[in-house]
Amino acid sequence: MKSVQIKNIEGLDGAAREFLAQVGGYSVIAFYGAMGAGKTTFIKALCNCVGVLDNVNSPTFNIINEYRTADDDSVFHFDFYRIEKPTEALDIGFDEYAYSGDLCLIEWPEKIEQILPHDTLKVQISVQEDYSRTLTW
Repeated sequence: MKSVQIKNIEGLDGAAREFLAQVGGYSVIAFYGAMGAGKTTFIKALCNCVGVLDNVNSPTFNIINEYRTADDDSVFHFDFYRIEKPTEALDIGFDEYAYSGDLCLIEWPEKIEQILPHDTLKVQISVQEDYSRTLTW
């Protein structure tokens, strides 16, 4: 098991760079964690590190946001909090995004667990007693 510590908000970008260095090669990354654990905040830092030019925010109501990088690559950000069943994700074409080779960052993946690609990187974000965060995979 590997992990990255985020001691405070100032360490977020460094943690995102460290995370990307350790997990290079994954295109689908699923983030598990309680409400308020920092999933969206960490995804914003990841997007910054890969050169996303767009404003990154949670797609809670849209379900998916597409961002563009400086190299004109796509990054897809999913939030399945409001999904009731996996078929709803399939209805928006999730499988096409997931197998596109583009970076897909997923919040609330437990809602679609049975349709995640087998090579999805599953990351747990945990809040520690001192309010720091630990990412484990």
